[in-house]
Order: sequence, then C-alpha cells, then structure tokens
Amino acid sequence: MLVVQKYGGSSLATTELVKHVATKITQTVQQGNQVVVVVSAMGDTTDDLIARSEDLVTNPVAREMDALLATGEMQSAALMAMTLSAQGTPARSFSGWQAGIRTDGEHGKARIQAVNPEALQAALAEGIVPVVTGFQGIGPDGAVTTLGRGGSDLTAIAIAAALDADRCEIYSDVAGVFTADPRVVPLAHPLAALSYDEMLELASQGAQVLQTQAVLYARGAGVAVHARSTFDDEPGTVVRDDVRSSDGPVTAVALDSHITKMALLGVPDTPGVAAYVCEQLASSGINIDLVFQAVSHEDERADIALTIADSDRDKARGILTQVLKDLGGRQLLVDSEVAKVSAVGAGVRNHPGVAATMFRALADAEINIQMISTSEIKIACIIHRHEAQQALNRIHAAFNLEDRD
Repeated sequence: MLVVQKYGGSSLATTELVKHVATKITQTVQQGNQVVVVVSAMGDTTDDLIARSEDLVTNPVAREMDALLATGEMQSAALMAMTLSAQGTPARSFSGWQAGIRTDGEHGKARIQAVNPEALQAALAEGIVPVVTGFQGIGPDGAVTTLGRGGSDLTAIAIAAALDADRCEIYSDVAGVFTADPRVVPLAHPLAALSYDEMLELASQGAQVLQTQAVLYARGAGVAVHARSTFDDEPGTVVRDDVRSSDGPVTAVALDSHITKMALLGVPDTPGVAAYVCEQLASSGINIDLVFQAVSHEDERADIALTIADSDRDKARGILTQVLKDLGGRQLLVDSEVAKVSAVGAGVRNHPGVAATMFRALADAEINIQMISTSEIKIACIIHRHEAQQALNRIHAAFNLEDRD
C-alpha cells in the first residue's frame, strides 16, 4: 500500500515531537507500506519568519517573502529525514520543486498546475521515504512560490493524486473534523465522515482542519482524505464523495473570527457599480466572501457591504477609498469587530426551517444579525465578534449536534 502522510506544524513543534512523528512513520513502513511524508514548518516558524520580515521591511517583495517562508518547511524536511534515517528508516528530503510541484507563479497564494512524481517514484523504488516540503512549489520563472496558509494539505493531496496513492492522511493536533471547534464548543464531537462539499463549506467558513484549495483539489482528483490526530490511533474523519454524514439537516457549525466588514455608502444605484467594486478588489488578489446591497429609491443611491479576510484589510481599505472617490460615494465604513457563524450540512437543501432554527437561536441570545448568506448546504451570518463564541454554542445546541453520532 502507498500512503501519503502530512504532518502539521503543531505535530512538529519540538524535537521530541519530531522523534514521535518519525516513529509513527517508521511503524507505517514496518507494516509493509511505502510512505511519502509531507511536512509543515515546525511550530510557529512561519509566524516568526513573517515577524522578522516586518521588523525590516514594511511591504516586502512577494517573491522574496516566498523565498523566506519556504525555508521553514525545508528545515522540517531535512530534520525529519535525518531522524528517520537515524531510526533505521532510509529517508531523503525533497523541496517542492525537487518533488515536481509546478505552480502558476502567483506568490503567496499559488495554485498547483502539475505534479511530476518521477523523483518521488525513483526514491520509493529504492526503498527510501521521500520527505517533501509542504506549502511550496516552483513557478514558470523558476522562483519558489507558496500555496497560502494550510498549503501543506494541498501539497499532500496533490502528491497523493499524482502517485495514485492508496491513502492520504492529514495529521494535526485534533482528532479529525468536529461538529464545531472543540476549543469553543465543549460538547462538540468528531465526525466519522464528511462529503467533499460539506468539508469545502466548513473550510471556507472558518474550520481550520483542511485548507479550502486542498479540499477542492481532492474533490477534483477524487482523493479520499483521512484527517487524523498525530497523538492517538483514532480513525479520525474521512472526507470523500457520496457520504451521508448526518441524519439531520446540519452536520457541523463553523466560526470565522478573522474577517472584516467594509461598506461603501451612497454609491450610485446604476448597473455595473457592484461589478466595478468587486473587479477592483479582485485585480489585487483580494477575495470577497459575502456581499450585500441595499438601495434607497429616494435618491437613487445604494450601500454596498462586503466581507474580506482580516489579512487583506489594509490593502482593501486603500483600494475602496479610491473606488468610493471614483464613484462619488459618501463614506467608507470599516468594521474589524465582526465574525461569521455558519451552519453546514447536506440536509440543509431538503429540510425546511433550518434558517428559522438558526435565526431563532441567535434571537433568543439577543445576538443581532448584520448580514446573511445562504447556499444549498450552508447558512452563514455576520455578527459582532464578541458574541461569536456564544453564538456558535447556541447554534450547535439548537440543531442537537451534541446528541448525534
């Protein structure tokens, strides 16, 4: 059996944890498996590297930032390969480009275009465990590119697809995907299985178990993903197609406290205005999550509110300030004290009253809803950030998720 295993930064935060992970890998090999390992940077290495750059430069060049951040995973891969070899398991470290990962060249949030697994296949044929740097690849110009936060998940899934691996296991410090973040909702419990669509919604709504792009890649390539804990032998959660994860309408709830709401007040209520606003943000690589437009028929003016990631706030503020001026709008409001709570489940589309149950749970807690977004398998609300944890617990209880297996 060919197994791809990815280990996150929290699983590699200390030398003792590196040894622990190496022992797990060795045990997998001793069970008769071929193993490819993908590693993240150890602990808070990536955050430390970002802080160092900010101490020196206000707006670092994206190409050099990628070159810097890629060194975190390179350290992890080399140390893991050394540790495995010392345990008697032959191993060799591979950078993203050595592992054949080619990207579109977009620094900071690159997309994988192709994976040539020949070098990994050659190592496996020699009985060597390839240890691959997650989170990175190489662009068309030969420069290192990074795949965004959580990009090591994408690396592992792309390699699993390229090698036609039998299993792709994503290890972290949590035992799979829960009905809610167990650090916020004490009664949350792990789910045995999720569909790709449910996992994709949960990832995009703030659940941090798997990266959104990684789930999209897995769905497109048909790679079943096993999300497991590094620290126990529990089966965790399997993410694959055609899964019935819950008998109820809602499978899990998610919280995203890293968003900002921006509102352009008094822009013209004419065709093309919303498109112009979104195009200006998109051209700078800023993703918009929710959008809401309210129209005043008295003065033919409109207010457009939208949400973006906190990390894009300063860039978006500058862009929208100019957009407001171009459109002759009245005011730009920026609110960084918001959060998004979401209820996700394949049953949402077929069960009437899901929205009513969620809204009633928030109303009974006297939590005001600022914006609403829905899809076939999701209902999301923007609320004040200081009420977010209470809201998540209330919604989790309203759908009786603590009582479901």
